Amino acid sequence: MKNLGAKLILIMKDCSYIQKSGFNEYHRYKFASAADVFERINAALVKHNVCSIVNAELVDMVNTTNQAKNERFATVKTTVTLIDIDSGESLTCVGLGSGADVGDKAVMKAQTASLKYAYMMTLAIATGDDPEADVETDRRNAPQAAATPVSKPNIQDEGEPVCSDCGAPLTKGVLKVSVSRYHKPLCMKCQKLHAA
Repeated sequence: MKNLGAKLILIMKDCSYIQKSGFNEYHRYKFASAADVFERINAALVKHNVCSIVNAELVDMVNTTNQAKNERFATVKTTVTLIDIDSGESLTCVGLGSGADVGDKAVMKAQTASLKYAYMMTLAIATGDDPEADVETDRRNAPQAAATPVSKPNIQDEGEPVCSDCGAPLTKGVLKVSVSRYHKPLCMKCQKLHAA
């Protein structure tokens, strides 16, 4: 798998960090959107002549009741096969994802999450530490979350890079160095802590 491996290294370089452009209004945190992840990965795969074939399988679907609303909770297993068009070599990776919805979107949410994480884990894509945005699940769990205090990261204007550890704003130069050395966005102070 020498040829595909060499291409995956180049793809990983192209996708090493994806800026958090999504925003969860309920808990006020940023996250890397599936659209941004898929756009970056697609561009890198096409650039390096690697094909992606996706097969999604519904693993589980349960009906639950939340605040007198019927809700569906789906879990999807997605298998991604990456094929080097030049050599014919291939690699298969798997992702699991879950999604809940009161309408008909539970499976789609689960499928999107499983595909996003199959790619992100296979290609070691850094976004900083971020929970997924799911406002309905957050609202459902809010009373439990209120009992356990959670420290919130500093939120900067959307699009401005911030340190994944302390939330401090980053310059483009500091961002580039920290992602290449530590595989995540870190301010100079946090880089020194990680180097120690």
